[in-house]
Amino acid sequence: MRLRRAAAVLLVLLATGGSAVGALAVFSVDRDLTVGTIRLSADPGHAGALDIYVPLVDWGVRFDAVRLPARLSLDLRALDRAAVAEVARGREPDVEALRGEAEDAIASYIRLLLAFTAAASLALGVLSALALRGRAAPLRLTLPVAGGATALACLAIVFLLPPRGAIEDPEYYANGPDIPVALRAIDQATGTAETISQELNDQLVGLARLIAAPDERGTVGELPHLTLASDLHNNLLALPTLERAVRKGPLFFAGDLTSSGSPFEVALTRRVARIGDPFVFVTGNHDSDVLARRLAAAGAIVLTERGRLLPGGGLGDVVVNVDGLRVAGYSDPFERRRGERYRDRGSEATESQQRAFADWLRPLAGRVDVVMTHSPALTELAVEELRADPPARPLAILTGHTHEPALRTSENLVEMNGGTVGGGGTGNLEKDQPFGLAVLARERSARFVPLLADTVQIDAQSGAAKAERSRLDLGEGGG
Repeated sequence: MRLRRAAAVLLVLLATGGSAVGALAVFSVDRDLTVGTIRLSADPGHAGALDIYVPLVDWGVRFDAVRLPARLSLDLRALDRAAVAEVARGREPDVEALRGEAEDAIASYIRLLLAFTAAASLALGVLSALALRGRAAPLRLTLPVAGGATALACLAIVFLLPPRGAIEDPEYYANGPDIPVALRAIDQATGTAETISQELNDQLVGLARLIAAPDERGTVGELPHLTLASDLHNNLLALPTLERAVRKGPLFFAGDLTSSGSPFEVALTRRVARIGDPFVFVTGNHDSDVLARRLAAAGAIVLTERGRLLPGGGLGDVVVNVDGLRVAGYSDPFERRRGERYRDRGSEATESQQRAFADWLRPLAGRVDVVMTHSPALTELAVEELRADPPARPLAILTGHTHEPALRTSENLVEMNGGTVGGGGTGNLEKDQPFGLAVLARERSARFVPLLADTVQIDAQSGAAKAERSRLDLGEGGG
């Protein structure tokens, strides 16, 4: 008898709780704001978050502000084009009023959701109690269970679903197949991420300008920037996406353009050397001396620790000017050689190689803004020194090799790795490595002052793109 009662109570609980979760998943409402119509909904079964998504440009921003294991979503369904045009012409929206409208819409949605959830869960709970009624499951036992479970579900919605705390640390994402989708979204995203007012303001203005003047967007107020890519590994399929992603500005390629640097592979250099304005390159352990010479002959800026490789085979200055930046580069110690038939020479930096790199960089600190080499392991000793004794002026160290995006900052030091722009190469796609690159933006000034770092990752299987922006704090204690 006790076992049957326990089973009946459990079934009523499952029916009531399951209907509450189902109600949460299917219920949505549309609300009109000054700028357009939004749809509010919830998606249970995820880490709690507030999602703002714009289907028109396939872009969204996510905040860790919900304690219920569900995403509270605000999707922009339709726009008031007159209001958008006013914003695009420079009229700032009333952000506080818009925020109030959004908060009212969320409150209204939660009230209706509560009523819908209570009705659905209580109805199914009561029906389950009636279906199970009998000596083992009297209604005086099962009906209070259904009522109690319904009350708990409603209390969870009331106290855990509304966004709470600071709306900050946004995560930007896009679901389209191309990197530019994510990058265009980032261009319009806020830089401060400190208050919801600033978020709404920047996002609304950016969206308005994108819709009202798409051909002109991106040229006004754009920060000077460089794009960092590496580890293409001869994956020609990734080149069109890389070309679209770089757009204007220099492309810094931190090695492993090819798989072995053989003459067959260097045929791609003619196309690659035209990507970026200009294309700046250091070799990786999968590149070769022949590849480096071919790139230099094709017009690329090929950097070595002994100086820039010139088209005729000679060497120029160690520090070169690239788009107003003072740049130096260090060839990978394991780059392949024609005289050795392009054999694999290894990839793991030794202590002596780390010391050699540190000795090379030490006198350059303060004289360069950007240093690029392939392997972050090669820079470990130099980075330790720079963290202990920070350079007088900001310095960015750009690397690749690991196929994993990375960003670290400390006083006057940025270390950045974009991952693998070729998904690890066509021979490694079964490893499900995401395609990735990074963008470093800086102040418009004579001095190098890095401001923002964007990292972009694309899933090779689904095509889903994810872009994240980090403000760079190079003050003491950053990183």
